[in-house]
Amino acid sequence: MASGRPSLKKSFGQHHLVDGSLCRPLIEFLSPVAGMRVLEIGPGGGVLTAELLRAGAEVLAWEVDPEWAFALRKRFGSTLSLVAGDALEIPWHRLPEPTLVAGNLPYNVATPLIERILTRGAAIPRAAVLVQYEVAERLVAGPGDEAYGSMSILVAAYAHAHWLGEVKKGSFRPPPKVDGGFVGFNLHPPPLPAAEMPAFIAFVRLAFGQRRKTLKNALAAGWGKERAAAVLDRVGSPPNARAETLGLSELLEIYGVSIET
Repeated sequence: MASGRPSLKKSFGQHHLVDGSLCRPLIEFLSPVAGMRVLEIGPGGGVLTAELLRAGAEVLAWEVDPEWAFALRKRFGSTLSLVAGDALEIPWHRLPEPTLVAGNLPYNVATPLIERILTRGAAIPRAAVLVQYEVAERLVAGPGDEAYGSMSILVAAYAHAHWLGEVKKGSFRPPPKVDGGFVGFNLHPPPLPAAEMPAFIAFVRLAFGQRRKTLKNALAAGWGKERAAAVLDRVGSPPNARAETLGLSELLEIYGVSIET
């Protein structure tokens, strides 16, 4: 422990922000009114925590590192509700409605955490996260963008994603190898009933599973050539179409036809 602070551990992917002013795009997007609950994932040194509290939010923080959780309790006292635990084990169904979500997400758990956030429905109207730059690009990408993929479709199915700004690697302690990016989500109901969404997402992952191949060949890997050809013929898809050129509505159409074929 240096300067009264716990050490930062590679095993937890810890890269803490050093300046609260960097969090302004996130705070402005969330716009928590006084007393509104904000779930903060990975508070670490408390830079974002302090900004959320200053904005009037009622913060519930989940910190996986017991040493940093103790430091946060010491710093913020009773002004902060804190759980020392793994954010992958958050009981989302027990959160009060509405709850906003914020966090500096470690790379190794960013995708599963974002998936959990997006599927909470009306319980979470808005969320904003800090992730590695390349992950942020995938979250906001649209058809034709280099970063566009299955994660982009998952986001589009559950939310309107907003690019909130870049964070240079020198803004973290210790500096990571790449820059970061703030992304905000305005959540909305999915385009299909909740029970059908896992099957649709599985279809999307199949479609994007072999990016260098045409959509027909990618789908044939899971469906067989005859079914893939029949489905795409029914929707009038060009033979050289690729998943990365299709938007959510087009993929929903193909999925709908596939159920009937």
